[in-house]
Amino acid sequence: MGLLRQDVEPAEAGLDAEALDRLDRHFAQHVDAGRLPGCLVAVARGGRVAHLTTYGLRDVAAGRPVEPDTLWRIYSMTKPVTAVAVLLLAQEGRLSLDDPLDRHLPAFADPRVYVGGSGAGVRTRPAAGPILIRHLLTHTAGLTFGFYHRHPVDALYREAGLEYSVPPGKDLAETVEVYARMPLQFDPGTQWNYSVASNVLGRVIEVVSGQPLDAFFAERILGPLGMTDTGFHISPEQADRLAELYGETDEGGIEPVPGLPVRGRPRFLSGSGGLVSSAYDFHRFMELLRRGGELDGVRLLAPETLALMTRNQLPGGAAIRSFGAPVHREPGMDGLGFGFNVSVVTDPARTLAPSHLGTYGWTGVATTAFWVDPAHDLTVQFMSQVRPKKLKVFPELRRLVHAAVTD
Repeated sequence: MGLLRQDVEPAEAGLDAEALDRLDRHFAQHVDAGRLPGCLVAVARGGRVAHLTTYGLRDVAAGRPVEPDTLWRIYSMTKPVTAVAVLLLAQEGRLSLDDPLDRHLPAFADPRVYVGGSGAGVRTRPAAGPILIRHLLTHTAGLTFGFYHRHPVDALYREAGLEYSVPPGKDLAETVEVYARMPLQFDPGTQWNYSVASNVLGRVIEVVSGQPLDAFFAERILGPLGMTDTGFHISPEQADRLAELYGETDEGGIEPVPGLPVRGRPRFLSGSGGLVSSAYDFHRFMELLRRGGELDGVRLLAPETLALMTRNQLPGGAAIRSFGAPVHREPGMDGLGFGFNVSVVTDPARTLAPSHLGTYGWTGVATTAFWVDPAHDLTVQFMSQVRPKKLKVFPELRRLVHAAVTD
C-alpha cells in the first residue's frame, strides 16, 4: 500500500498558497453544509504533490475521517484505464483500432440502427458501416445508457434490464451479448453519445488477451505501476478504508445508497466503472499519462500512443456539444473534444470553467474527477463519494485550481 504525501511547498511548485487555502475553505463549506460527506484534493506539478487536503468523513455513521489512504469507488475514471489496456493490445498488434468489432465479438455483426416504433414494433435499418474499436474508445459507436430517458433506444435498454448497464446476475460476457441485440441510436462514427462502450471494450480485452478483465488489468497495468490498492474488489484488510457511498437527496443533503458490490470479486467486471482506487494509486496513473506512457522506468505505452489517446479524436476536430447526441448538447460540453475515454480541451474560451488548451481528464459519477494539464505540467484529483442530482462541484474546482497557478 502506498500513501500519498505532499512533496513540496506550493510556492516551490508555482502555486499560490492563499488561493489553495480558498479552495480548501470552499469545499469544507460543502462538507459542513452536509452536501458532501468528506473529500480529498491533490494538486501536483512536475509529478510532485504540492497540495494535499483531506476533510470530513469517509463514513458518516461511523465517524471515520477521510484519510490519504481512503479507498474510493472511482466509477467512470475506470474508463481511461480501460483505454490504456486496449492501446497496450493495439501496440502489440493483437488488435487494431480500425478492426470491426465483430472480428472479436461476432454478436455485433451486421448492426442495425433504430428507425422508429417501440416494443415488438421497433423498426430498424442496416447501419451504414460496422462498429470499429475506435468508435468504442470515442463513444461514437451508437450505443447508449438506459438511464438517459431521452431516446427510444434508451427505453429499449431499460426493457432489456439495462437501466444500470447490467442485467441482474449477468457477467460481462452475458451482458455484452445483450448489448449486441440492441439497435444503435445512429450510424457508427456520426455522433457522440456517452454509453456502455467501455464495458464492450472490457469484453474485447478478455477475448483478445485470453484473460479475465481483472487479471489483465492487474498483470499489465496495475501491478507494473505499483497500484496495489486498485482493483474491482477490496480485501477484508482494506474494508475499513473504503468510503461509504452516498446519494444527494431532493433537499440537497446526502443519504447512504447502494453501489456496485466491491466486497468480494463481482460477477460483472465493468470496464466502464468498476474500479476502486486510492489517491496514491490514481496519482501514479496520472503520472503515467503526464510522462507520456512511462513511470519509474516502466513503459506501458509509446509516447505516440499516449498522444493519440489524449488528443481530440472527433471527426474534423468537432466539439462534444456540436457532435453529441441531444442529451449532451449543454453548455458544459462547449470547448471540449474527446480522445480515447478522456475529454480534451480544444477551445479554452468556450469552456464552462477556466481551462488550458490540451488539458484532458474525466470524472466519476460519485463525485470524483481528475485532469492532466500538459501546458502547466499539472495534475489534479478530487475524491468524494456522492452520486449527485443537482450538486456540481467540478466547475468550482477548476476555477479555484486555475486561480492558484502562478506561472
